[in-house]
Amino acid sequence: MPITDTLNRPLRDLRISLIDRCNFRCPYCMPSEKFHHAYQFLEKNQWLSFDEIIRLAKIFVGLGVSKLRLTGGEPLLRPDLDQLVRQLADIPGVEDLALTTNGSMLNVWAKRLKEVGLHRLTVSVDTLDENIFRQMNGEKGSLQEVLAGIAAAEQAGFDSIKINTVVQRGVNDHTILDLVKYFRNTPHSLRFIEYMDVGNQNHWDITQVVPSSEIIAMIDAKFPLERLSGTQGGDTSEKYRFKDGRGEIGFVSSVTKAFCGTCNRLRLSADGKIYTCLFATHGTDIGSHLRAGMNDEFLSNLIRITWMKREDRYSEIRSELRHSDTHPKVEMYQIGG
Repeated sequence: MPITDTLNRPLRDLRISLIDRCNFRCPYCMPSEKFHHAYQFLEKNQWLSFDEIIRLAKIFVGLGVSKLRLTGGEPLLRPDLDQLVRQLADIPGVEDLALTTNGSMLNVWAKRLKEVGLHRLTVSVDTLDENIFRQMNGEKGSLQEVLAGIAAAEQAGFDSIKINTVVQRGVNDHTILDLVKYFRNTPHSLRFIEYMDVGNQNHWDITQVVPSSEIIAMIDAKFPLERLSGTQGGDTSEKYRFKDGRGEIGFVSSVTKAFCGTCNRLRLSADGKIYTCLFATHGTDIGSHLRAGMNDEFLSNLIRITWMKREDRYSEIRSELRHSDTHPKVEMYQIGG
């Protein structure tokens, strides 16, 4: 029987962070003034090994998980990643195996990942303006490298790639239509994401958020849209398509139109902690129990109890929590998006 939390939400989706490091320094995630050359990331022996990840993934699938997503930091920095992907793809019950990346190393990895069984890719592209792109990744990445990585993924056989764009008012909101023009005649799905108060580094302010409704109106005025679906069944985006048939587009409205009521995701950090919300303060340390020799039944029960006690709905009560809760939230680079 599937397990459900206190709000009757089933556990279906596991996001696995493979590494807490990234080669970008995006100000809203890993600003360079803090994450500099002397910053102490996890030691490599603190990362869950591939064998440990496989073991936990099988336990999660036994509890009803059918979708796995590999995240970071930047997951393509993890050595021998294709070996892990091959083993995850072979687990009975895994219906969807995806990976989220900044795309800067896809040119190297795309073919290998497709060959070993990765189903889907999500690539972050916040703008097509090279100067703004570098501003938004801390002067560490090249837009052309990312676009070349997407092209390599296409050639490798990834037919439909999700392109994620975080929209921040006064930073990249004026480049939205450039992205639409670039991707709308392709099989890829562009997704605009409202700027969120993830972690503790971005000094978030509601005035920096561009509501999805505003973005939809902007695009619809130039390229008429029709709505396809909402966020039922755990989906994070409302889906639209262009009326002329030239592609689909999505909108993740977790600030102005929260979808906590259908959230079925749990996150596993690189050092073995499970978090029941992207905005969580504390995680449950399953990795220490695994390394202490506890059996699968114990680990499964720990996950089951953690999920069944879950009552998170941060986005629905954001204003209340931001004023009352002084505890720091987990950082996005530790548990992925």
